[in-house]
Amino acid sequence: MSIQTEKIAKKVTVSTIRNMKGKEPITMVTAYDALFANLFDGSVEMILVGDSLNMSFSGKADTLSANMELMIYHTKAVCMGAKLPLIVLDMPFGAYMTKSLALKNATRVYRETDAHAVKIEGGKERAEIIKTLTDASVAVMGHIGLMPQYVRSEGGYKVRGKDQEDIDRLVEDAKAIEKAGAFAIVVEGVKAEAAQAITEAVSIPTIGIGAGVSTDGQVLVWSDMFGFFEDFKPKFVKQYMNGGKLIRDALGNFVDEVKNRKFPSDEFTY
Repeated sequence: MSIQTEKIAKKVTVSTIRNMKGKEPITMVTAYDALFANLFDGSVEMILVGDSLNMSFSGKADTLSANMELMIYHTKAVCMGAKLPLIVLDMPFGAYMTKSLALKNATRVYRETDAHAVKIEGGKERAEIIKTLTDASVAVMGHIGLMPQYVRSEGGYKVRGKDQEDIDRLVEDAKAIEKAGAFAIVVEGVKAEAAQAITEAVSIPTIGIGAGVSTDGQVLVWSDMFGFFEDFKPKFVKQYMNGGKLIRDALGNFVDEVKNRKFPSDEFTY
């Protein structure tokens, strides 16, 4: 059954997102090309060109080998396909190790793509870098909690906020990011009570992924939520369709019709 949802009628801006806190849940999905970006256009407030493409599309074990060239290439494509959502480029590992490097790479993003913002992983240790960018008129989305770019240094993907001490650290991180000028924060892989404490502690929107229902919005990787990425399924991912099975079934029908000379029939022949 088709579900009719109200379409977004006008361009979403950073101010739009800020003003949605406490008023309406924010929707965000990843996209990596013009085809899917166009399908999502007008339905979600934000599109993240996530470095997750390094795993789901390049087959790598983690996100760490993604680079600026890769991210800019895919962001250009997404910007061609989607005109209404606010588009965020995920700054890859190594692209913002220092303030000068971060500014250089963020400047490339604005010059070479139509992205509206960049996303940076890290808490208070990244606050000065975020401030450098926001002072230079670059919109920044923060990212705290479970951070994929920290997977090797942390020894794996670990859920955060399991005790009060860690919740306090996360809240401190969120406040530092807000003070540095970020317009929103992704909160990934944290206990629900921690996500609620973070959301209540800051005046900018929080976008949850594996963080419960109390955040100001939610984001999922499109290939996860539509059942195309099958290597593993995190607990927080709800699959809204079994895309892998649909593709294999359709491809099987094509192969069968070709092998039995049923395709192309007269209907599909000049």
